[in-house]
Amino acid sequence: MYILTGFGITGGAHRLWTHKAYKAKLPVKILMLIAFAGAGQNSLVQWVRDHRVHHKYSDTDADPHNANRGLFFSHIGWLMLKKNDQVILKGKQLDMSDITNDPLLKFYNKYFTYFKLLICFVLPLTISTYFWQENWKCAIAWQWFLRYLGMFHSELTVNSLAHTYGYKPYNKNIVPRENRFVSTVTLGEGWHNYHHMFPFDYKAAEHFDCFNFTSYFIRSFHKLGLVYDLREATPEMINSAAKRLGDGTPVHFPINTDY
Repeated sequence: MYILTGFGITGGAHRLWTHKAYKAKLPVKILMLIAFAGAGQNSLVQWVRDHRVHHKYSDTDADPHNANRGLFFSHIGWLMLKKNDQVILKGKQLDMSDITNDPLLKFYNKYFTYFKLLICFVLPLTISTYFWQENWKCAIAWQWFLRYLGMFHSELTVNSLAHTYGYKPYNKNIVPRENRFVSTVTLGEGWHNYHHMFPFDYKAAEHFDCFNFTSYFIRSFHKLGLVYDLREATPEMINSAAKRLGDGTPVHFPINTDY
């Protein structure tokens, strides 16, 4: 459940709908929408809007989780406090028509609260108690606290830890960093210096590696013909950026992508 709901965020809300890093057929879209609802995040339209603003105005007053306001704010404080006026203003100026005009996403966003309550909270508890014969207290602890809060805070480390700790092989002039721990707990979202340089790349990293599970899922769907038009940064683009802007730390070592 942790991995499935995590993929709804990383492969769906993030790489598919926010960055258009690849295209997906209807079965994959539905799977990702179900998984995203199970993650218990803000609605998809809110998630995409906030993340697009984050990339366009990264670590400024218009960034919803501006890392320059401290580790606590960038991790969870931004969800607890009133948004900066610049965040609201810049969010309204974004073109969100690809999300708001999509019939499937319009239906999904209209009833998202119900989907979220059902898939994130009701079904996991019901399945655990009635089909797996778990004690209801144990089921609540596992499903509502460990699984839900675990994934919730894991994804937030992208905004906090990956903007505070790590190295910058692609651009030393921006705040986002490469962070292996974050990549591990978020299914591959921790290679953040690369991602902010090349947000359109479906891998969100230069190379495949054992921590980038989301990319493996996308590649698997691609082999099945369920996703297509995968976008990637070219080696020339990557090498040029690292040479001109990187901090001198080695880029990721190549790993065999045949699996």
